[in-house]
Amino acid sequence: MLNKKMMSNLLLIIGIIFIITGIYRREMAQVLIKAINICLECIGIG
Repeated sequence: MLNKKMMSNLLLIIGIIFIITGIYRREMAQVLIKAINICLECIGIG
């Protein structure tokens, strides 16, 4: 059984791997556009 520290470290490593994969695939612009659209919808402008 994994203790809390090992589990948090594992999740941190997995998160870093996903971030690096997204940067490698050049998906930063798509994420930014989606974030902007969500913010504009919440405000009620878009």
